[in-house]
Amino acid sequence: MTTRLIAVRLPPARFGEALRRAWADGAAVLPLPWDAPDAAIERTLRSLQPTELLTSDSADPPTPLPLGQGHDDLPDDAALVIATSGSTGPPKGAVLTHAALAASTSASIARLGATAGDRFTLALPVHHIAGVQVLLRSWACDTDAEVLDQTTSASQAIGDATGDHLSLVPTQLRRLLDARVDLRRWRTILLGGARAEPELLARAADEDANIVTSYGMTETCGGCVYDGYPLDNVEVSRRDDGRITLRGPVLFAGYLGDPEATAAAFDDDGWFVTDDLGTLTDDGRLEVTGRSDEVIISGGENVPAGVVADTLRNDHRILDAVVVGVPDDDWGQLVVAVVVPTDLAGPPTLAELTALVRRQLPAAYAPRRLVVADRLPRDAMGKITADSLAPLLRDGPDR
Repeated sequence: MTTRLIAVRLPPARFGEALRRAWADGAAVLPLPWDAPDAAIERTLRSLQPTELLTSDSADPPTPLPLGQGHDDLPDDAALVIATSGSTGPPKGAVLTHAALAASTSASIARLGATAGDRFTLALPVHHIAGVQVLLRSWACDTDAEVLDQTTSASQAIGDATGDHLSLVPTQLRRLLDARVDLRRWRTILLGGARAEPELLARAADEDANIVTSYGMTETCGGCVYDGYPLDNVEVSRRDDGRITLRGPVLFAGYLGDPEATAAAFDDDGWFVTDDLGTLTDDGRLEVTGRSDEVIISGGENVPAGVVADTLRNDHRILDAVVVGVPDDDWGQLVVAVVVPTDLAGPPTLAELTALVRRQLPAAYAPRRLVVADRLPRDAMGKITADSLAPLLRDGPDR
């Protein structure tokens, strides 16, 4: 069966109604970042080839503009195709079905203790699954999501919001705490998209914010593990190589038009194999420790980049940090630290950070190059891609 795939490029206030209309017409939706450059949009359109495009330039009510043929490889139950960024290369389209979204939404609401009439505030981009889930949770509670005022700062808009539940990424939470926004009135604040540092969680706890940490990804319809424990009907396991695997009704149906990538994403028993590393406690609590693709092989030693970055971020002189491996003739890969110092005029030196790491970790983990930046190129979900980091590694000042 040929399924329509409508790419929707609308601001948050208009996206929800367009999504409902498309679903009522039996179409699947590819959400696009409404404020992204045209070149980025065209790249996604070329990769995922939607059949129609809905933009703010369309009529009111908007009518999709035809682009191409339908998709024979979309399942009948397809609801969303979310473009996954990855670290490099063209985006892949993760296909999420109505059944998977329903399973995720109901399990999330049950864990959060949400009830009919509860409102969820939309502070995340709707082209990410986390943003769409805010809409779905509200609809499941017979309300509409509260869309933030786009004419003011995000901190002020969230401070003025009146919803019951809020979803954030760590970068947003840090800015709200810095702005002294009162977070106590939110019944729950669901925090995901990137790993939250213990220092940030401690700050939020000091302000009596009810933080629920989430772990998941596009392929699991967003967060499927809350505060370390899987949602109902979700299974978590760990392979011998340390990689986290997931199974349950919330899993995606595959990557659009890419059967090889789909097959590679699952093992023979139907477990989705993530690139994340973790451990499971005796009572089944998941602790995410890093990513398998963050392991730097330097001088024959395996260096876990996430562990080194955490060590740097825990130092009072560092606001943010990322550690990567770059090709090197002598070492194979050189351990490079890119840091945002608390004092940009007087940042720590490479020797100081090398000594810091060596006091806590094996000597091979210490960075051999230091790049200082005023900020890291994190996206709206707090993630850093290799493409976005490349200019810093190429042009950033070494210390």
